[in-house]
Amino acid sequence: MTPNLSHMQTLHSNAAITAIGTYIPDRILNNADLEKMVETSDEWIVQRTGISERRISAELQFTSDLCIEAVRNMASRYAVDLSSVDYIIVATSTPDSILPSVASRVQDAFGIENCGTVDIQAACAGFTAAIQLANGLLLSGVYRKIIVLGAETLSKVTDYTDRTTCILFGDGAGAFLMEAIDANTDGGGSLIAASSSTEGSGGHLLYRSSLSPVINNQEIIATSNIVQNGREVYRWAISQVAAGVIGLIDKSGLSAAQIDWFVPHNANQRIIDALCDKTGISPDKALSSIAKYGNTSAASIPLALDDAVRENKIHAGDTMLLYGFGGGLTQAGVILRWSL
Repeated sequence: MTPNLSHMQTLHSNAAITAIGTYIPDRILNNADLEKMVETSDEWIVQRTGISERRISAELQFTSDLCIEAVRNMASRYAVDLSSVDYIIVATSTPDSILPSVASRVQDAFGIENCGTVDIQAACAGFTAAIQLANGLLLSGVYRKIIVLGAETLSKVTDYTDRTTCILFGDGAGAFLMEAIDANTDGGGSLIAASSSTEGSGGHLLYRSSLSPVINNQEIIATSNIVQNGREVYRWAISQVAAGVIGLIDKSGLSAAQIDWFVPHNANQRIIDALCDKTGISPDKALSSIAKYGNTSAASIPLALDDAVRENKIHAGDTMLLYGFGGGLTQAGVILRWSL
């Protein structure tokens, strides 16, 4: 759909999404399995989160392994020439190591020459933040073909004795190929609008420590596992994230009714439902994969999108609103025209 240009704040874009790929590990951890591990029940989990099962990486399977498989899946489905990729961006909160980067491991796996690589960490907003960064790199004219990945092995940083968090998280990876196009011949890039914001004062509500501890109400906490104040994060999401989604729609010059598909970070089905209610987006337009995969952080948006692609739900020209939000507290969104 064509936006109302009289209200639109122009976003420059020469980027088109030309391929998508995903990968999920083989092992399934369902709610019945969790009932044997902590005091919980399938009914309780489904009612509060919408999650029935999640995928768990093998002991020696790491985020880079999931990324490599997602790229292989993308290349096989769309006959992508990986040798001409000139940049790789990986959004993840669970890298194999601080250095080398996950992105460099992906480059090595495919032997791509003259390819820049970088990891970014914007938690559950990572994939949409990476799309924004890729658009900027393509606009620079220096790069023409960028792989954007959102991937997590959250099971490796989940405390399976904490019933409030272990029911949520799963592992997976998703990839986009973004390519520069000639705006004069192709009508401009796919991106219509973008936005991002951060409230760092809320960082203690959702965190995973590494080199330094988190200070919460004067208590010093050091942990490599994910810690979340679910109630406060939920309140933030249905107020500030909802406002962010509304602001992005307004910036685009579109109305909520003109959004064909809403792809929020799949944190919790209750949050997705509340965001639809607050923003005026019809719930039947919200793409969710949370029932099958759980909360996969930076991977959740491409996983939900690819499920819809495989089910032939979305089509070239559809107007998509992708919106990530989470630790930071950070949110980042893009509105784009689907080009596959």
